[in-house]
Amino acid sequence: MRTAWMMGALALAGCTSSSEMRESQRTEAAADLARELDGRIAGTPANCIANSTSTRPMVIDEHIVLYREGGRIWRNDLAAACPRLTPYNTMIVEVQGGQLCRNDRFRVLEPGTTIPGPYCRFGQFVPYERK
Repeated sequence: MRTAWMMGALALAGCTSSSEMRESQRTEAAADLARELDGRIAGTPANCIANSTSTRPMVIDEHIVLYREGGRIWRNDLAAACPRLTPYNTMIVEVQGGQLCRNDRFRVLEPGTTIPGPYCRFGQFVPYERK
């Protein structure tokens, strides 16, 4: 009986630390997003942006990716949460033509692996410019 109680307590402790870690990651992502968009105003959403060597993704979390284009930052709220999308993983984007567009697909590759994760899709791109 005591063993079952201990196992339950340890399992509950594992869940607590896991939920605390997720909350910490959410807090850090919110701070990163606020820092990047500080002093900027959202513009009219666009379905596509130019795909050039100067537009590199900055992953905020599994829901938001930013692209910097000169002084403008494009915010993309993904169509749905993208599993495994973290700042440390690689995005493999399937580009159709010379633009990144809403509903274009990408996959995530984790370091040390050779098989990318499931497909994820971009949402609309919202420009943020300095006031």
